[in-house]
Amino acid sequence: MNKKPNVTLKELAKSLNLSISTVSRALNNHPDISTETKDRVQKLAEKSNYVPNVFASGFRSHRSHILGVIVPNLSHYFTTTILKGVLEEAENLGYRVIISESKNDEKKQAEMLSTMIQFGVDGVLLSLSRKTKSVDGILKVLSRIPLVMFDKVSDKIPCTQVVINEEEAAFNAVEHLINTGKRRIAIIKETEGSFNSEKRYEGYLRALREHNLPIDEKIILSTEDISLTKGRMMANVLLSLKKRPDAIFAITDSAAIGVIKALNKFKIQVPEEIAVVGFSNSASSTIISPSLTTVDQPGNKIGKTCTKYLIDEIENPKEDLITKTVEIKTNLVVRDSTFKA
Repeated sequence: MNKKPNVTLKELAKSLNLSISTVSRALNNHPDISTETKDRVQKLAEKSNYVPNVFASGFRSHRSHILGVIVPNLSHYFTTTILKGVLEEAENLGYRVIISESKNDEKKQAEMLSTMIQFGVDGVLLSLSRKTKSVDGILKVLSRIPLVMFDKVSDKIPCTQVVINEEEAAFNAVEHLINTGKRRIAIIKETEGSFNSEKRYEGYLRALREHNLPIDEKIILSTEDISLTKGRMMANVLLSLKKRPDAIFAITDSAAIGVIKALNKFKIQVPEEIAVVGFSNSASSTIISPSLTTVDQPGNKIGKTCTKYLIDEIENPKEDLITKTVEIKTNLVVRDSTFKA
C-alpha cells in the first residue's frame, strides 16, 4: 500500500479558496475567524488527515513548545519518577517532551545536546553524565536557549539547578543508625567523580565526626558500578574483615539490596547483627526481606519543579546567567532493615 504524502497548510488553503493565514488561524480557533469558516477548515483538515508541522510552526513563531530532556540512565527507578513529573507538568503547561539517554557517556551527552538544538527545542532539562569533565558544550547551549539542571549538577554551569540536599539526607540516614546503637558503620559509595556520591560521603563523615565515632578506611568501599551485584560483592568484602561493621550505608537502594541478599545468604541477622540503609526509596525497597530503610527522594516533585522553572525561563527570558539552587526536601523511611518494632 502506497503511503499518502502529508497534506500541507498551503494545499488546504487552495482547496478552500482561502489564504494560508486564515486557514492557520481557523485551525487555532482564532476569535477573528467566523464559526462557519472554522467549521469548513476543520472538516476538510479532518477528512484530509492533516497533521500540523510543529517544526514549521515553531520556525514561524520562534517557539516549538518542545522541551528536551537528557538523563544518564532511563532504567533507574528514581529517573523514571522524575520523568513522570516532567511529562505531567509539561503537558499541563502546553509543552511536548523529547527524552534522550546519555548512557553516562560525555560524548553521547554532547551529541544529544546538539540534536536537541537541531530539533528546535525551546529549552533543555539536563542531568549530567557521571564522568562529565568539560562543560564548554553545555555553556554554548545555555548561551542559546534556557537550560535547567537536576539531580546530577555542576557548580561550573550558571543556571537553575533542582536538587536534594544530598549531604543532609546522608547525614540523617547515618545518624539514624547511630541512634539505634550502631557504632561501626560502613559505607558503599561510587568512585570519585560523582557529585551525588561525594555529597553523600560528606554527610556520612559529618555524622561520624559529630558523634565522635572513628573513621576507618577499611570499611569505606568504592565501586564504579553501584549496582545490586556490586552491593553483594562489597558486603562479602566487609564480612571477610576480622572486625566486621555493625551497619552498612549504601548510597543506592540497588547496592543496599545486594548487601541484604549477601547477609541473608550467610544467615546474618538484619538489623540485630548488621543494619542496612539505602538511598532512593525504590519499589524494590519494600519487596526485599527485611524491608529496606532508605532515603525517600521525591522524584515526581523534582521533575515538576525543574519543568516549571524551565518553562518560566523560556516564557520570561532573562539576560543574566546566574546559578540558582532549588532544594527539594527528602525524608528517611524507616523499615525493618534498621529497626524492628
